[in-house]
Amino acid sequence: MNTEPSWDFYRTFLMVLSEGSLSAAARELGLTQPTVGRHIDALEEILGFTLFTRSPQGLLPTDAAMELQPYAETMAATSSALLRAASGQHGAIGGTVRISASEVIGVEVLPPILAELSREYPDLSIELSASDAVEDLLRQEADIAVRMVRPEQDALVALHIGAVPLGFHAHRAYLDRRGVPETIDDLSRHSLIGFDRQTAAIRAIMARTPSLPSARFALKTDSNVAQLAAIRAGFGIGICQNALAIRDPELVHVLADAFEMKLETWLVMHENLRASPRCRVTFDALAKGLKAYIRQ
Repeated sequence: MNTEPSWDFYRTFLMVLSEGSLSAAARELGLTQPTVGRHIDALEEILGFTLFTRSPQGLLPTDAAMELQPYAETMAATSSALLRAASGQHGAIGGTVRISASEVIGVEVLPPILAELSREYPDLSIELSASDAVEDLLRQEADIAVRMVRPEQDALVALHIGAVPLGFHAHRAYLDRRGVPETIDDLSRHSLIGFDRQTAAIRAIMARTPSLPSARFALKTDSNVAQLAAIRAGFGIGICQNALAIRDPELVHVLADAFEMKLETWLVMHENLRASPRCRVTFDALAKGLKAYIRQ
């Protein structure tokens, strides 16, 4: 390999991997399909092996392509991090900060905190990744993350925000129809809202409440936001953050004495960003806002 492939080729490669076709990748990248095809052909020629094979299902990545994927993703993350860092080099506090948080935190908790931050620093641009998938701070996929587990890597700066209590909640209209459970066993006669797949966090919940096998869930969804929406809609009884439930006078905390979980919450960023003004003010604003949220 005598020629260094263009970064544009790797970016196109990642989009074809994600979308499964040249046409779909072209739409996402804002390019023409022939241009995307030329990028893939050029990358294959430089690397010396085939990246995709055609099939009725679209373009299928070869084993070689799958081996390249994590390296290309690291390049993409580094490119984005470089642009974010460059965006803040103008004297005043500004530029782009990428924040990673869970769905519920990103949708329900962070917006007012970020709105206040934006009012104070109007030159800041926020990228918010609201997903339960954990973005890798060491690979610079995000600048700051709100985590529900303590990070172990030495290169990360972590601030313990506190513990977010969770409990069973239901809409008042649902309880008027079905009655209020008095014990955990009473839940067997109710419509329960739960997860479709058992993660480590869900297994911990099940260990604390062994009378709640997943087969009894009347609604299963892996989205915490969808679960919260179902509780608010009066579908049944589900688990949500107490601080979110108290915002809605129609939601009732049930079995408060029989069940409670706490999510330890951490604010994390890479130690190399401590000297970055844009990251420092964002980190401090998130810490202040999240601590106020937990104290509700």
